[in-house]
Amino acid sequence: MDESLTYKDTGVDLEAADRAKRSLGPLIDASGDENTLSGLGAFGGLYAVPEGLSQPVLVSSADGVGTKLKVAFATGRHDTVGQDLVNHCVNDILVQGARPLFFLDYLATGDLDEDVVPAVVGGVARACGENSCALLGGETAQMPDFYAPGEYDLAGFIVGVVERDRILDGSAVRAGDRIIAVPSSGLHTNGYTLARTIVFEHMALGVDDTFPGEERSVADVLLTVHRSYLGTMWPLLEAGMIRAMAHVTGGGIEGNLPRVLPEGLGARIDCASWTVPNVFLQLERGGGVSRMEMYRVFNMGVGMIAVVAREREAQVLEMLGHDSWSAGEVVMGDGVELGGV
Repeated sequence: MDESLTYKDTGVDLEAADRAKRSLGPLIDASGDENTLSGLGAFGGLYAVPEGLSQPVLVSSADGVGTKLKVAFATGRHDTVGQDLVNHCVNDILVQGARPLFFLDYLATGDLDEDVVPAVVGGVARACGENSCALLGGETAQMPDFYAPGEYDLAGFIVGVVERDRILDGSAVRAGDRIIAVPSSGLHTNGYTLARTIVFEHMALGVDDTFPGEERSVADVLLTVHRSYLGTMWPLLEAGMIRAMAHVTGGGIEGNLPRVLPEGLGARIDCASWTVPNVFLQLERGGGVSRMEMYRVFNMGVGMIAVVAREREAQVLEMLGHDSWSAGEVVMGDGVELGGV
């Protein structure tokens, strides 16, 4: 008599999944805080709203890592994409004045690799710890006929909190306000479909080759972790120094800054106020991409923008130190004018 068909025969190994999930317990436990009320294995994560808030408003966001994952697959390095995911989500709620409370991750794999899962989730847990954010739980799914062998997808969901009267919604922005730029750490998590095409096809580089103009490898440059701006910007938020903030992600400055400006107001950016980092210059040259297209796709060295009152510009720049510069101003009109491109 033939043996009966099992789930494992179709590519889903429940025992391996169980072992992988158990290995995540210490990572999840280590990221918890006094408000974490549940542990590994619960159907839902429990988190108490922190005390000491008079009118708490919850702020949530969800995102992924995009095709930056393809670089992780090519290099076999899976310990940084989880950090990218958390930091991106932290920044997205930070621009509304919120600090993170807890995070949930979703990891969907083809063939589950028991070494890859802890590496990916370990990066998530590490970034949660760095951002004082509890990793409350998540989901690991095996989908062997959906994802190619060795590939996976990663998504994250964050919840933060802000006092109602401290929400940043752009309503306080006025014409004449100054725009402060804070640098990115590299490509962050956007534009990787174009970047990979340029690097691996047009420039014919491999992941272990030295990136042009750098001492680091292609893998090191492309996998540079998306920067979190929580530690940098929080003191300014606490001091009430910021009128609006924009996280520069897909669409660049031109696509993201207008999202936090009131109707009837635009911005003038002086692109000559900073030196575009080497990675973007090499992509521009290697792919024959126009400068305007580069600014439309990539952050070009600016990862976060703060809008501040003109009279507070000097104080904000002093508080941020060398990690910032004055990059433009808010003007009457619509959209963003990129001067000096």
